[in-house]
Amino acid sequence: MASFVLPHGLHGSGPHKVIAVHGWLADRSAYAPVLSDLDRDAFQYALVDLRGYGEAKGADGTYTTAEAAADVLALADRLGWERFSVIGHSMGGSVAQRVLAAAPHRLRRIVGVSPVPADGLPMPPEQWELFSAADRTPENRRIIIDLTTGGQRPAAWLDRMVRRSLECSDPKAFRAWLDSWAGEGFAAEVDGAAVPALAVAGALDPALGAELMRRTWLQWYVNAELVELPGAGHYAMDETPLALIRVVEDFLRADGDGEAG
Repeated sequence: MASFVLPHGLHGSGPHKVIAVHGWLADRSAYAPVLSDLDRDAFQYALVDLRGYGEAKGADGTYTTAEAAADVLALADRLGWERFSVIGHSMGGSVAQRVLAAAPHRLRRIVGVSPVPADGLPMPPEQWELFSAADRTPENRRIIIDLTTGGQRPAAWLDRMVRRSLECSDPKAFRAWLDSWAGEGFAAEVDGAAVPALAVAGALDPALGAELMRRTWLQWYVNAELVELPGAGHYAMDETPLALIRVVEDFLRADGDGEAG
């Protein structure tokens, strides 16, 4: 594909640069609940819309995590960020690991919030049917969000999450993204990576919880850490925003202020 600049919003002016990537069911507005309380003096965050989402809803592409990683690196180049950290939620966690595979020398730290592992996420047939029809069946999106938050969230919140997902995503791209993040594996490309890597899991998330992180993330990354948030499911930004900020920024801060990039 031709060069493409991911639509993005910049927040903060700190020396530690961070690119944050959303998941399958949202655009960059997924991070809206945490924006007010980020440390904007220590960090500068670039929140991106992947192809097929948000301001990039009409963008052509292959809609793969590898393409997205190239887009993230191209954006870092455009911003003049030689070194930076990357945060990814869910599908975005797979994108973040693709960035690590492509350019480990450019990454200060990597954070996955309920991240899809680098070996994909195989599903039994009935679960695959639920996910693969979600592009055209809003109720499937609602069921997925409800299941991955432990069935404990209010109906109005579930409905709002579904509305946002429908508004911010292109159905064709949405369906194509599933094949990439769920079906493609690249663990061999990141196994043994030394970049400090934090996985944040929600205790109420049955799909991408701490046990899966122990079998995947903690096995591959030499300097891996795992934090489980007791009150969160799959959407920690909405469910436990302050706890998430504290865990993530404490981890990023451990790298020091460093260069401005």
